[in-house]
Amino acid sequence: MHRDFKEPGRPRPDLVIGREELFTAAREQLARGGSVLVHGSAGIGKSTVLRALAAEYDTTARTVLRCSATESESHLPFLALTDLLGLVVDEVSDQLPAPQRTALESALTGRGESTLQRDGLALRLAVLSTLRALAAKGPVLIVADDLQWLDPASVELLGFAARRLGEMPVRMLCAVRTSTDPHGHEQDRYLRASPSDTLALRVNPLSRAHVAELLENRGYTGLPRSTMRDIHRTSGGNPLFALELGRALADSPTPPRPGEPLPVPTSLRTLVLNRLDMLPAEARRTLLVASAGARPTLALLRAAGRENAEAETARAVELGLLAPERESPGVRFAHPLVSAALYAEATAQERRAAHAALSTAAVDPIERARHLALATTGADPQVAARLGEAAAVARDRGAPSVAAELGLLAARHTPADATPSPDERRLQAAEDALTAGENDLARDIAREVLSRATEPAERVRAWMVVIEAAGQSIAEVDAVYPQALADAGDDPRLLALVHYQLAWRALVIDGDFAAGRKEAARSAELAARAGDRRTELLALAHQAQVETLMGHPDAPATIKKALKEPQDPQLACHHNGAGATRFRWLMMSDQFSDARATATALLREVRRRGMVESEVHYVRFLAEIELRTGHCGRALDLAREGYGLARDSGIGEGASAMLTSLAEAAGGDVERAQALAREAAEHAEQDGDLMYLSRALGALGHAQLVAGDAAGTVQSLRRVRELEEGLGVTDPARGRWQADLAEALVRVGEIAEAQDVIDVTRQRAMRLGREGILATLDRAEALVRAARGEHDAAVRQLTSAQDRLAKLGCGLEEARAAYALASLRAMPQALGVAPRPGVAPVPVPAAYDEASRLFRRCRALPWLRQVEQIAAAPAPVPQPAIAPSALDALAGLAATERQVAELVMEGATNREIAGKLYISVKTVEATLTRVYRKLGIRSRVDIVRLAAGHRTN
Repeated sequence: MHRDFKEPGRPRPDLVIGREELFTAAREQLARGGSVLVHGSAGIGKSTVLRALAAEYDTTARTVLRCSATESESHLPFLALTDLLGLVVDEVSDQLPAPQRTALESALTGRGESTLQRDGLALRLAVLSTLRALAAKGPVLIVADDLQWLDPASVELLGFAARRLGEMPVRMLCAVRTSTDPHGHEQDRYLRASPSDTLALRVNPLSRAHVAELLENRGYTGLPRSTMRDIHRTSGGNPLFALELGRALADSPTPPRPGEPLPVPTSLRTLVLNRLDMLPAEARRTLLVASAGARPTLALLRAAGRENAEAETARAVELGLLAPERESPGVRFAHPLVSAALYAEATAQERRAAHAALSTAAVDPIERARHLALATTGADPQVAARLGEAAAVARDRGAPSVAAELGLLAARHTPADATPSPDERRLQAAEDALTAGENDLARDIAREVLSRATEPAERVRAWMVVIEAAGQSIAEVDAVYPQALADAGDDPRLLALVHYQLAWRALVIDGDFAAGRKEAARSAELAARAGDRRTELLALAHQAQVETLMGHPDAPATIKKALKEPQDPQLACHHNGAGATRFRWLMMSDQFSDARATATALLREVRRRGMVESEVHYVRFLAEIELRTGHCGRALDLAREGYGLARDSGIGEGASAMLTSLAEAAGGDVERAQALAREAAEHAEQDGDLMYLSRALGALGHAQLVAGDAAGTVQSLRRVRELEEGLGVTDPARGRWQADLAEALVRVGEIAEAQDVIDVTRQRAMRLGREGILATLDRAEALVRAARGEHDAAVRQLTSAQDRLAKLGCGLEEARAAYALASLRAMPQALGVAPRPGVAPVPVPAAYDEASRLFRRCRALPWLRQVEQIAAAPAPVPQPAIAPSALDALAGLAATERQVAELVMEGATNREIAGKLYISVKTVEATLTRVYRKLGIRSRVDIVRLAAGHRTN
């Protein structure tokens, strides 16, 4: 179709969540002048998407025609046509031939009882002529919602015209309901009645994170993640269903107990069960048993006493309550909400009867125990014991979330005087919830136990859960520590637990590494005295981690002690265990191959065990390895995966945003890298976490350097330097930001400070044997030397640094050294270095061949774009020379300041200067401010006057 539509503004309605890809595809299609058909199941958000797109594009069209209908109106002929053309037909009716005008007026007004059978071609041509006449005056946008309810006559007329629109500036934006089956093709018949270039876009279910965002936007805040998981599962990602479930939970005085489904409001029951009355009573009981089962099959239903299960489920399939399963013996509901609504409709007695039948029919011991619990009322020690055993099985299978649910059921059926006690079972369930990443559920359980527990062991254990559940936000539970110490008394086992948490507090809240090391050592000593090997191992791993960051000489010995047998199998793969500490040591020592093998094995094991928080860490660890070894594409994929997992689980979002920022700066989008780094810094600031604040600011500084904002880099990384000095971090391999700071300082003309950063860092790196850090420092020092006029020495140092980085396997750093070397030879001003007098630069394309090859090998796209821009830039036009007296006035300026001043003398704008020197406009402005101050002038006009008075002829 003809492109007469302007590009619209793009508001993002807060209700349109999780539809970014769909909107991108729709916008691209509409921008090409094409039409769009969105389709999907009831309640999935088609109308919301349609309204949002229409709101964006209706200002670009001269005429907007709208129609919609309901099921009750679908029998009224020409109703949709009246909605579309009723208000505009008078504008063009005089342009229609008389037969067409008469037929159209008759159809729109109902006078004369026009019909397609009688008026036929005249009416069809009238609709087409009307659209052509409107399009001749300007673009037309047709917005049609709920096509499935439009009356057949209107649909036929609209389809006739749509197929003949050709190059007219008419676009259609339509929505139609289709089944929940993503592989169905119901939309095809509507496409046949649409313009030939119509793009069909399915509106898919929302992810769990997007459902959570939707509910929070509607005011349903504070829902536990376990509840959010249940809402997502029950709603099937359908936003309408999710909102109704959220409303029901908000209205319910008490939340559902573990093992029970969510409350399903009457509105949803009516919507999904409107065909249930067509089933016989026995068939309804069969479906109830299926809804109570975790993975129902025909065999399971027959074993549970439903003898006619095959025929009854076949009838349910015909009614659309069950989905057909041709290649599987399973029984699958057409939508998860159908199962939930069936269960909610049943009485408590009917539910218990279904669970009782399944408790003997189920083969899996976990399922049998769960059904037995839900079929039983009141305390029953045998049922509690069965549930405890089933929880242990689930834990061993790597299903800690299931173990937590079973543990809570066991606590409900445990007599008050039994051993283990109900609260002991609850605390075990809370610890399982922590493993599963359901921190809010764990915290709620622990708080409930604390409200009544008097035993010191139970209270301290509960306090530990509260602290662990806080994650990085432990400042929010700072008042817990003195209470936990008071409850621990003089029991070394309990004191060891508290001092272990105090070690983390010293790091995160106080930023005191020495105190953290001391508390960890104290915890290890107490745990050893009490024979608590698990806590001893945790404390030793923490002590080793702190010593590693401090550059303490005892770190290797402490790691070795933490790895000694006997080991706790679950702790061995925990993200705070000795294995993770060893990984960090290997990474900081540039032993990338061993680090990759370690992280891969740890990730495999935590996934087997269902340890969500540890999984978040290890995916991030693997991304870091790929980043350090120069596999930027793989690093970016892993970092994005880890960031998505962190957001879905609510665990480690700041740390994952920080690592993803580094990966984006290396292989993705630099602007997104800066946004993610700022997000990570905000998380750390809010949590009071100084450790991760320094890492986040380090990532921000790096992204700013890649973006060409040297002044911003200096500002961010100077603060990192201050933070790490205050924390007591002396190992430069912890954040690897020092070479970036030195390079940025050279670019802004602070040569002395750059050399100081290099000297201090080199001394620490040499003491610890950090070869990779030493090589990147040499790369930065070469720029310092070049800025001082030591060009040959700088080239030799860069060449050596590149070779050493290649041998270490630091692919991206190797490429950066090659880039610096090429720039030094061809365009030294890009590095903040003045060209050598009397020495012709190397031709640009040839100089950058090696850097381009290495960046391409790494898939370092932001860096590669820089190289390509330089290679594609036109050769600089020779400018009139500046007289010696003018050069004398500039002699006291730093290299970058001198280059900026010279370009101003040549008449360049700030933006042109930024482009030529590959720095940001902000950096140009800041540099000019310093130039004015040093030269004793007020504006760039004074610089131009200085040059004008001293130009040579």
